[in-house]
Amino acid sequence: MSALKWGQGKGKGAAGPALFGLPLSSGHFVLPRVLRRPVRVLARLGVGEFQAPRFSAAMMSAVLLVSSSAYGAYLGGHVDGIVQSITARTGFAVDQVKVVGNRQTSEIDILDRLELDGWTSLIGFDAEAARERIATLPWIEVAAVRKVYPHTLEVRVEEREPFALWQQGDELSVIEKNGAVIAPFSGGKQVLLPLLIGVGAPAKAPDFLVKVEKYPELASRIKGFVRVGERRWDLKLDNGITVKLPEDGEDQAIAELVKMDQDKGLLSRDIAAVDMRLTDRLVVQLTPEAATQREAALNEKPKSLKRKPETKI
Repeated sequence: MSALKWGQGKGKGAAGPALFGLPLSSGHFVLPRVLRRPVRVLARLGVGEFQAPRFSAAMMSAVLLVSSSAYGAYLGGHVDGIVQSITARTGFAVDQVKVVGNRQTSEIDILDRLELDGWTSLIGFDAEAARERIATLPWIEVAAVRKVYPHTLEVRVEEREPFALWQQGDELSVIEKNGAVIAPFSGGKQVLLPLLIGVGAPAKAPDFLVKVEKYPELASRIKGFVRVGERRWDLKLDNGITVKLPEDGEDQAIAELVKMDQDKGLLSRDIAAVDMRLTDRLVVQLTPEAATQREAALNEKPKSLKRKPETKI
């Protein structure tokens, strides 16, 4: 039997093993296998039979210093920095960033939100915190940051969809279809977006633009949609003509406008505005030059014909 038993095989009164002078024998008590060797070493150490290895004191001192330093770093909140420093210098420093899905947002702005310093470790990098910082950029709707070991970060973004430009006074902003402002107008391809002007325009624009788009020949000439008094629309055309639509029945008014332009070339004439607010008539306002010419034409009187003298027979 290989089990270590205390008191077996010894005569009555024989002293059993002791640890630092304390007897460890107790009848037929058997120690678990995992504790037998450590107990033997401790017992020999207690009676002076065990000699510690060389440099054991130095090793224990080093362990004590390291553990104390680690504990101090933990209390001071420097553990993350230590981990970053060590792992970055062992091959895990971020040296490549892939950005996918950005069109309006520059990569520079995204990299700035990652807050990389050249020695940022991929192991200690907080991807969730970086994702939250990127999500604060104006055009970003959804962001995801993924670690690709050993040294790559992958950033995927989905941007908000621009619908129109909205002018209020001197401010010009890019807005979504629901009217939410995305960012100030910055040029580029954004200039191709429909221009909405006036208070209340974003709320009514989606439905109204659908009506106008039914007539591509007219829609292509519109440079601005002006909301007047939050009740009706004015259309600013590319040649400077303003079309004043009625508050009600704008669908019918647009259809009549397109027909008159096709039949009589109304929108190609020298006029300043077409007023369709009255249901029983259409009012055309001439340009100053055209008005002057018309007035001159009306004031010009035809030369009276001289009467021939009567001939008596």
